[in-house]
Amino acid sequence: MELQTIGQVSAKYGISVRTLHYYEQIGLIETIRNNDNGYRFYDETALKRLNFIIILRKLRVSVKQIIDVLNNQDASVAVEIFEQNISELDEEITSLSAAKSILTYFAKELREKADIQHFDLLNDTVAVSVINSLSFSKNYINNVKENLSMENLNKANKNLKKLTDRDVRIIYLPPATVASLHHIGCSPQGEIPESTTGVMMREFIKNNNLAKIKPDLRHYGFNHPDNPHNSEKHGYERLITIPEDMVVPEPFVKKQFLGGLYAAYTITGEDWEECPLIGEWVENSEQYEVNYGAPECMSGGLEEYLNHINLNLSSDNYYEKVWQVDILIPVKEK
Repeated sequence: MELQTIGQVSAKYGISVRTLHYYEQIGLIETIRNNDNGYRFYDETALKRLNFIIILRKLRVSVKQIIDVLNNQDASVAVEIFEQNISELDEEITSLSAAKSILTYFAKELREKADIQHFDLLNDTVAVSVINSLSFSKNYINNVKENLSMENLNKANKNLKKLTDRDVRIIYLPPATVASLHHIGCSPQGEIPESTTGVMMREFIKNNNLAKIKPDLRHYGFNHPDNPHNSEKHGYERLITIPEDMVVPEPFVKKQFLGGLYAAYTITGEDWEECPLIGEWVENSEQYEVNYGAPECMSGGLEEYLNHINLNLSSDNYYEKVWQVDILIPVKEK
């Protein structure tokens, strides 16, 4: 089988390069690297693992559980994990089914008996009767044959992942003096821009004792240039807030971060595929619209690494930590 580049795999499987990088960083997938240029290639074994990973993620199996399943030859481990997830899904289905049944009953009774032309929910006798008669006893679900196809799985996954107003925060990021670190393309050692800048930024924080002199520090990142399907032309820039009078060494550059209004959605380190959800929410918002910036820099979008001081002061492997990222889209009121 012909080896495939990270860009080809990203396009073929509909998965972001950032997610592929993450899977490799935590040891879930291994790639073959060209020592001359650092390019990554995926062989048949890596693609077979990736196919399983993608399907299991769409089935809402966590990355940690996937690692246990794929790296354990004891089938009972996989069975136990899948049965645990089935139990959790049963509870969710029961809850959703109960809510659907109640709303269906409510709508049916009002449609048949209420005075639609002169309707007052709080005083309508039918509405009050329905509310008073509702029973919240357990709703048992009938077994229904499903068409188990990838198309249905993708549709179900998309429907379950839609964000509501409760999932999104509108926040203001204050202007700040920052130290910027920028890297483009793969290094000869095969490191990717996110990893290369991440290691250097963590050293910068420790060497300058930023946790003490800047306890309110904030750490942002963004693609620069935003060329995810071409790893040698893809770049990443990180910004760390610093005291105004601080002198920064090369290759760091001192800049002013302008701040502004953003829509924010929090993900964990394993959920990079959820990044587009916040953009879809903004597009459908009745109150906000995107306030685009430079297209080569994620159109002004940002990633803010949360709880950053605690993670960087830890001596454990950074990528094994449960860390969170705010996906930020610049917005303005309509």
